[in-house]
Amino acid sequence: MSRAVLKFIRLSPTKARLIAKEIQGMNAELALASLEFMPNKAAGIISKVIASALANGDFEPEEATIISCRVDKGPVLKRFKPRARGSASRIMKPTSHIIVEVDQAKKKES
Repeated sequence: MSRAVLKFIRLSPTKARLIAKEIQGMNAELALASLEFMPNKAAGIISKVIASALANGDFEPEEATIISCRVDKGPVLKRFKPRARGSASRIMKPTSHIIVEVDQAKKKES
C-alpha cells in the first residue's frame, strides 16, 4: 500500500469531497480516466495526487485500486473586503488536505 498527501491546497473541502467520494474503491486507471473529463478544479488536483500515490508504490494504473481518498479541512485564510459606511466584511478562503491511499488490485480466482 502506498499513499500520497497534498497539504494546504486552496480548494474548498466540501467541493473536493464530492469528487473524492466518486472515485473511492475504483480501479486507478478508470478513476484517472473519469477525472480527466470532469470540469471541477478538484478533479485535476485529485488526479495528480493519485498519480503521485501510484508512483510512490511503483504501481501500474491497471493493477492498482484506490483504497481511500480523503479530504480534510485545512486552515482558513481570512481576508477583509471594504463595505459601505466604513465597515468591512470577512472573506473566508478555505484550504484542504488531500490524502490518497492506493494498493494492488486483488486478482479474481476462477
